Amino acid sequence: MSKEGPVKIKFYCGENIPLELHKVRIVQKLNLVPIERRLEALYEGGFNTFRLSTRDVFLDMLTDSGTNAMSDMQLSAMMHADDAYAGSQSFFRLHTAVKEVLKKEYLLPVHQGRAAENILAKAYIKKKGDLIPMNYHFTTALAHITQYGGRIVELLYDEAYNIQSSHPFKGNLNVEKLEEVIKETGVENIPFIRMEASTNLIGGQPFSIANMRAVRAIADKYGIRIVLDASLLGENAYLVIQREPEFRDASMAEVIGIMTGLSDIVYFSARKLSSSRGGGICTSDLKIYRELESLVPLFEGFLTYGGISVREIESMAVGLYETLDETMISQSPDFIAYLVNTLMANGVPMVTPPGVLGAHVNAMQVCSHIPQTQYPAGSLAAAFFLVSGVRGMERGSISNQRDEEGNETYADMELLRLAVPRRVFTLSQIKYVADRMIWLNENRHLIGGLRFIYEPAVLRFFMGGLEPVSDWPQKLIAKFKEDFGDSL
Repeated sequence: MSKEGPVKIKFYCGENIPLELHKVRIVQKLNLVPIERRLEALYEGGFNTFRLSTRDVFLDMLTDSGTNAMSDMQLSAMMHADDAYAGSQSFFRLHTAVKEVLKKEYLLPVHQGRAAENILAKAYIKKKGDLIPMNYHFTTALAHITQYGGRIVELLYDEAYNIQSSHPFKGNLNVEKLEEVIKETGVENIPFIRMEASTNLIGGQPFSIANMRAVRAIADKYGIRIVLDASLLGENAYLVIQREPEFRDASMAEVIGIMTGLSDIVYFSARKLSSSRGGGICTSDLKIYRELESLVPLFEGFLTYGGISVREIESMAVGLYETLDETMISQSPDFIAYLVNTLMANGVPMVTPPGVLGAHVNAMQVCSHIPQTQYPAGSLAAAFFLVSGVRGMERGSISNQRDEEGNETYADMELLRLAVPRRVFTLSQIKYVADRMIWLNENRHLIGGLRFIYEPAVLRFFMGGLEPVSDWPQKLIAKFKEDFGDSL
């Protein structure tokens, strides 16, 4: 196997910093509003960063979903879209990209990743109690599975729950537990096995190809399908090349092809995978295609647009090809690693090794004085926005859902995610993020808890409203003013 890898740049001064291998040609103005306005914005948004208006946000590190910078080639491709309702040539260009990049023969377009999850859950969860084994859940995947009466079981190795670790593949599915679960539950009660590349809620941690091969062997032994959530497939493949010795000299195309080849069904959010909008379900099994085909017109749109703008379909096709460019894919993980390593060197507890999607702060440790009943990750997200104008995302108990009896379920980890979309931020902006987080960690005793004042029944982390349990935001502002003066 041979490849053209990313350019390796060594700085004479000895500083180890990531170098952008792209230039900026279009810019968007940002605003950094005063800290007093940031506090007002938090109260208006119910101390939920999802409910903040971007007029009050300086750096938006909420997510990489739909926020990756598009390339000049993607933007130009959007100009020759075929807007036919049926039989659009834009679809056929996307279909060709799926066959060449993801190595799957059949494509069902959907408007985004959670639409694919809805269709898969609708098609395959046939009775209450059906069980989906997986390496870890994602919020919308869990919601769709439980909506149709299914259950999940998360099968990670113990190392995955060790927040600070050097294990290269904490997203690996525990194959020994998988076989035990299959024997205990019965094959007839397991519609499919789900693998997520990469595990979002435990810090964007990848799985190895060796692990996926082992899962495939068990799936074949018992006749169970494997479903791959490929939303962060490119970054998972990049870390396979970096960390799995067998693939040190492999190309992105080879690694991606192996991963999708081990899967019966691949679904993805194009908002992540191809730096565009939209999504898709793909397979090389005609039987599977027929099982899912009728659900796309029912829930999404006709089979050649699937609820997606044809302009976005054109950009998706180009974006899939760009996923094979290791230089492009490496930019986000390299920036994440820089941010994680900088914060760790300054005493901020982080999820390690650095993963994909974003840098993840261990809110359980930073806010060890805040009980989980008062949502330490949500508190840290609110506090960090207050002192920086940077919008991160709570990935902890607020992102969980209550059980069938209405009891709170507490997350395995309480994390603040600082997403680093592809090609969006400059290094000076990343350094600003590190500076403000280092200060906040040193003043962490001033952060207090939150409580719900409005709690939706489903996906509460999107729309829920909270309030501080004390006047801790005002105390934090006072300390900020003492140390930073009139600085924004």
